[in-house]
Amino acid sequence: MNLGERYIFISSNREGVLSLKTSNTIKYDKLIRDRIPEIIEAAGSEAIVETLDKDNFQKYLDIKLREEMEEYLEDGSVEELADMVEVIYALLDCKGVSLEEFERIRIAKVNERGAFKKRLLLKEVIKKR
Repeated sequence: MNLGERYIFISSNREGVLSLKTSNTIKYDKLIRDRIPEIIEAAGSEAIVETLDKDNFQKYLDIKLREEMEEYLEDGSVEELADMVEVIYALLDCKGVSLEEFERIRIAKVNERGAFKKRLLLKEVIKKR
């Protein structure tokens, strides 16, 4: 087999997601949203997927959160924020934390330490004797 003809492109993005493109196949190692396989198949291709166990799912969610955060930092779009929130919801579910419990935790932190409404930037702390 002549690898030059069969394997066209190998790349890794900044999150370390590897894709291998052959003449008719692109291989990924990437967490995807639930409807992506049906979207791929509706476009006339076949999606080969694996269902992850809980530990691997959490690992890939962590990778996905970093990926979505970096995409948001690049373009600042609300859509990327929505993607980040979706990943956070999945992480909460994976950890067995309801949205209600998460909101209680968030509000407790706001009550204890405040939010970010005042747009404060800490520049220095001077110790008093």
